[in-house]
Amino acid sequence: MAVLLLGTIPPWVICATSASEDASEDRLIGKSLADLLLAGEAVVSRSQERIDDPKLGDKGLSGKALIEQARDIYRTTTGIDPLSVDPASRQGRLLRVQMDAIVEVMDANQATINAKGTGFKGFIPAVFARLVNEAFARRAKGEAEVKVTGPPDRIRNRKARPDAWETDVIKSRLLAPDWPRGHAYSAAVETGGRPAFRVMVPQYYDKTCLACHGMPKGEVDITGYPKEGAKLDELGGVISIILYR
Repeated sequence: MAVLLLGTIPPWVICATSASEDASEDRLIGKSLADLLLAGEAVVSRSQERIDDPKLGDKGLSGKALIEQARDIYRTTTGIDPLSVDPASRQGRLLRVQMDAIVEVMDANQATINAKGTGFKGFIPAVFARLVNEAFARRAKGEAEVKVTGPPDRIRNRKARPDAWETDVIKSRLLAPDWPRGHAYSAAVETGGRPAFRVMVPQYYDKTCLACHGMPKGEVDITGYPKEGAKLDELGGVISIILYR
């Protein structure tokens, strides 16, 4: 069952509009937040069969258990333990906010995840990411936001629709035929009347995603949505990060 626009976590290359020291730091923070969210999604994705096993009770996916697995993936991806980042720095502080949000979401959904007698639980990577991003926004208190969006015709949740700037970046940059696969886009741009730095990280459909998002177009998948008719390696989603200045 495909529920995640993950594929392999791409190497980080940022195409940016600014080479300033502040922009470099913000790009690093955006990279860190995207990598950690991807790591958490990966744990949920590889645990999907176990989550949806109606015969199994405790899935062993408490907040503590999941964050430890996510940290392992993050370390493999980046070579850094997120807890080793200076907590006094903005990067370290926001990483800890995000880790706390992940633990909050997993602990709050234990009854659903561990329910016996029910197959498909609806707790899929996309739902996990949305809940984590909502918890992160509450905890970050206006300092930063993370959202999973994508091309408008691939968005199932209205709350995830791209804003005008995101739509323009997706269409003019990330969907451009010559845009390098896996490269993110970043820019300093006023958002909501506030100065901000924004990072857009592309995600692509892999083979597992196509079970829910592929062919035949229009067929209802296990989540109750019609398939989009997507193809392998097409742009399916974007992690959009806003860092307010």
